[in-house]
Amino acid sequence: MLARIPTVAFKGIDVLPIVAEVYIANGLPSFTIVGLPDKAVGESKERVRAALGSVGLSLPSKRITVNLAPADVVKEGSHFDLPIAVGLLCAMGIVPVEHFEKLCVIGELGLDGRIAPISGVLPAAMSANAQGFGIVCPKPQGSEAAWSGNKNIIAPDSLYELILCFKEGKILPPPVLKKIDRPSVVKDIKEVKGQENAKRAIEIAAAGGHNLLMVGPPGSGKSMLASCIPDLLPPLTTQEILEISMIHSVAGLLRDGNLITQRPFRAPHHSASMPALIGGGHKANPGEISLAHNGVLFLDELPEFSRIALDSLRQPLETGEVSIARANLHVTYPARFQLIAAMNPCRCGYLGINGQECSRAPRCAEEYQSKISGPLFDRMDIYIEVPAVSPWDLAKAQEGESSQSIAIRIGEALNRQKHRYKKAQVNITKNAQATPSILAQTVKLSCEAEDILNKAAEKMHLSARGYHRVLRVARTIADLCAQDNISVLHISEALSYRYRRITRD
Repeated sequence: MLARIPTVAFKGIDVLPIVAEVYIANGLPSFTIVGLPDKAVGESKERVRAALGSVGLSLPSKRITVNLAPADVVKEGSHFDLPIAVGLLCAMGIVPVEHFEKLCVIGELGLDGRIAPISGVLPAAMSANAQGFGIVCPKPQGSEAAWSGNKNIIAPDSLYELILCFKEGKILPPPVLKKIDRPSVVKDIKEVKGQENAKRAIEIAAAGGHNLLMVGPPGSGKSMLASCIPDLLPPLTTQEILEISMIHSVAGLLRDGNLITQRPFRAPHHSASMPALIGGGHKANPGEISLAHNGVLFLDELPEFSRIALDSLRQPLETGEVSIARANLHVTYPARFQLIAAMNPCRCGYLGINGQECSRAPRCAEEYQSKISGPLFDRMDIYIEVPAVSPWDLAKAQEGESSQSIAIRIGEALNRQKHRYKKAQVNITKNAQATPSILAQTVKLSCEAEDILNKAAEKMHLSARGYHRVLRVARTIADLCAQDNISVLHISEALSYRYRRITRD
């Protein structure tokens, strides 16, 4: 009496095929699960026992062995409950095992036999579809699985309903795809009074996917400016929606079968630890940088973050992915995010403002800035000072340019970039992703612009990374102006955005 039920295990957003082998033999009554199960999997035998009892079935008084193969892969999560229960039903002869040869089974069982939602249904359904398998998943997540394109989805509400489906031929209604509603503008940049220079920097950053650092006193509008960025970016493509939703599905953050349709905007508190930012923990869950994939990661009060946590962002900012290594686990998550950071010029926040700065200025500013490493500063494409808003700007009744009109220019600039890199046959879409070799192919500088850049790089002591980041920003400025060549004005503006130490006037 042996039954084999296909299921899955998760390694980041990657899906590993697993087979739940259930064997019932004569011997002293026992129920053993082998195959490197974690505590949640080991406890599933009690949930399975109670769930079977809820439908009037009891385990046979025999030796029951469940092997989760391959046995050298660590099995984590409660989604193994349902395949184990189905394997027992097949081994006991209650349900024909032939029905499950091409069905991937996942789900957590309640003590009353209900099938509870789990993490990772979307990537599991996509993996099953790629193998030509159908999927059995919890009813609340049927619509989530349907986004994979899988046509054979069975989403029962309970173990009893699953038995009726395969034993009595009960037909379950297919899950219905929920309509994707494109969100409207939440925060309009026209509500920000003044700060025209900062708005220009925000536009350039959004148009090229550049990292941005805003420095200014409290109340100058840094956080509000950052919150406007997602509405300046173009809508997510179908592929981007699936990428983001798979990460959120593995993290257990998808609700009611709804996919993530708005660009992520993650703003963790400055007390966030390194595992919270880059991912980790016992199960190597995705961190904030992966949850911000294809979106924005906003770090307010940047120097207040742990220096170890901030420096852990350096590699993902370059590679667009993060690798989490543990003694028994190595997981890689995508992390192509846009970093937007904000900070005060010093601890008191009022450096250079007469009558408000503390008595330790400018030394307090030097100490405050030193909390952020030079290599991290070097990875910020755009640095902009955001001064306090004057009463005259606040009193103006006239509003500035709306997010909608700025988004049109940004969309046109992004289209130019996509066309350029497609023509160059490289797999990138934004200027911020261009490598030095790609920049050499696509960036055209006039002799005067090249001379200014070289002299400025020598005078400002730009690193090789800083030099290429100036080129990327200049390329974006030229795209916003709908120009193929980079002029002196474009280079000059890009150089004005390079980081420089904040000191007292």
